[in-house]
Amino acid sequence: MIELSDLIREVRRQLTAAAADGADETVRFEVGPVEIEASVAVTHEAGADAKVRLWVVDTGANGKYTQAQTQRVTVTLTPGTVAAPDAPPRPVLIAGGEVDGER
Repeated sequence: MIELSDLIREVRRQLTAAAADGADETVRFEVGPVEIEASVAVTHEAGADAKVRLWVVDTGANGKYTQAQTQRVTVTLTPGTVAAPDAPPRPVLIAGGEVDGER
């Protein structure tokens, strides 16, 4: 199992890699909303630094986490790049230079 935050971090890493890989391509794509649907186990740790964590579980899990509450969640991410901290995000474009009439 991995934490939901790690899954989102990996999606970000792969989108960044795809944009860099396509930098010299003629055709490019605007990245729209990215939907992630996952089964998660909700766990709670006791103690001074108690945390609630969402762990992404394999749908074929072998029952190791039967004591955790499992839920199905969908997260919609809208990727964007920020030129400056105060600037609004711009759409992420994967590959090449801008083409006339491209959205």
